[in-house]
Amino acid sequence: MNDMFSLKGKIAIVTGGNQGLGQGICEAYAKMGCNIVSVARRDSNETKEICEKYNVKFLEIKADLSNRESVNMIIDECNKNVGIPDILVNNAGMIIREPITDITTSWDRVLDLNLDALFFLSQAFSNNLIKNNKKGKIINICSMLSYQGGINVASYTASKSAVMGLTKAFCNELAGKGINCNGIAPGYMETDNTKDLINNPERYNEILRRIPQGRWGKKEDLMGAAIYLASSASDYVNGFTIAVDGGWLARW
Repeated sequence: MNDMFSLKGKIAIVTGGNQGLGQGICEAYAKMGCNIVSVARRDSNETKEICEKYNVKFLEIKADLSNRESVNMIIDECNKNVGIPDILVNNAGMIIREPITDITTSWDRVLDLNLDALFFLSQAFSNNLIKNNKKGKIINICSMLSYQGGINVASYTASKSAVMGLTKAFCNELAGKGINCNGIAPGYMETDNTKDLINNPERYNEILRRIPQGRWGKKEDLMGAAIYLASSASDYVNGFTIAVDGGWLARW
């Protein structure tokens, strides 16, 4: 049974692997024997130190994912330095909190990273697998706002709702080619993306009261779902988004 969840010898690209949820996923995979490629704009030194404790290969790629030219570079660097990647985790994202009436250029910044970069990197990853006659897994990090509208986060909501839709679209076209595409929708997690909410006691506690499990999530809470969707245990799971939310969505 343990072999079903093993990632020994696999290679995973994790975007936004330098911190937060992405770092947690990198650590989870490294524990399971997976080699890690962390893609981020800033240094992944801390993630590197964590992962190398588990005697796996670690490659840092510095890239601005909103620049389309970086997509093929990421795949090429991984192929050349570590090997053909088996797993892609589209975790990198940003949120800009603004009323709908005030949104201007921030719309493009959010959609460029959260949606466009995810699509084109997934496309390049898939083409690389198909070219090399290899199976693989795509895991998209969705959101509670893939299900709900939110307040002052229209661009983020639009992007994350689209990511859930793309997860199904990729499944429909790639499942027959041996590529699974699924999503994880984290609930309210204590990360840099939610620091504005965490620093607002009224809003923080309002959210807390709606979580049946009675606490905000931490990066460790995402590890199990991330391992499952990357492993052979989920080989017949495709096009689905798993909510890891402490029960938030159960409280309509």
